[in-house]
Amino acid sequence: MFEAQAQAKKVKKPGSKNDVRQSNNSTIRPISNTYSQPKVIEPSKGWKLVDFKELWRYKDLLYFLTLRGIKARYAQSILGVAWAIIQPLFTTLVFTVVFGNLAKVDSNGMPYILFSYLALWPWNYFSGTLTESANSLIANSGMITKVYFPRMVLPLASIFSKLLDFIIAFLVVVGFLIYFQVMPGWGLVFLPLLIVQLLLTSLGIGMILSAMAVQYRDVKHALTFLVQLLMYAAPVVYSTTAVPEVYRPFYILNPMVGVIEGFRAAFLDRPLPWEWIWPGSIVAGLLFIFGMFYFKRMERVFADVA
Repeated sequence: MFEAQAQAKKVKKPGSKNDVRQSNNSTIRPISNTYSQPKVIEPSKGWKLVDFKELWRYKDLLYFLTLRGIKARYAQSILGVAWAIIQPLFTTLVFTVVFGNLAKVDSNGMPYILFSYLALWPWNYFSGTLTESANSLIANSGMITKVYFPRMVLPLASIFSKLLDFIIAFLVVVGFLIYFQVMPGWGLVFLPLLIVQLLLTSLGIGMILSAMAVQYRDVKHALTFLVQLLMYAAPVVYSTTAVPEVYRPFYILNPMVGVIEGFRAAFLDRPLPWEWIWPGSIVAGLLFIFGMFYFKRMERVFADVA
């Protein structure tokens, strides 16, 4: 009797952590909750700064998407990366015939084909990045709606993937300089600054257009027309000396004006036109900062409308 009472005291109440139930000679023990609570990703509110540490953690994804963009561009192509040379070269030949020979556009005493190509080289990169980055979010809508990652990786990857074309097109510049026996001067020292200005302009406008294209699909259709208009707003086929004095205070605010004229001066051993470069560099920096904030602001609606 006393043994039965002692055993009864040892039996725990049902629902305790050590509760053991027997059924059909099998022991069933409660499973402890070993899973942590899921991380809730809340949409950003307001104009918040971009988390650069988070972007750095996803650097492998940025590298993969950049490499994928390069491979997709030349997949099943016979000429491959040679298109990075053929396209700007043939465009330059057309401009030389139409504007250099027929329209007699002033090229500041330099061969028009060299004058035109030194402008088309950075311009093709700029226009190509606008198209790629504006469609980057829509083209990767499946990733946006299923997996979390910094959305800014997509326009960044599209812009970085175009750098290969930019580097390859430089080979044509070297060929022209050798053919026309032109020796670049000390202005090449400032070429990295011009490239940074080109990247900031491309990234800033690219992030703005990519964020707008998710909500407004008209951006995709208007982009081709917009790029053509922007080309004639930059000194690609003409020199800045042809711009009337009354319009120059507004004209120099175009960041690509300083980039193009800076490229020409750096490779043709001429004084760098800082009066054209520094106003555009300020605008390029402002576009980059505004583009980051606007992209972050609109990021919370990407998964809903993509």
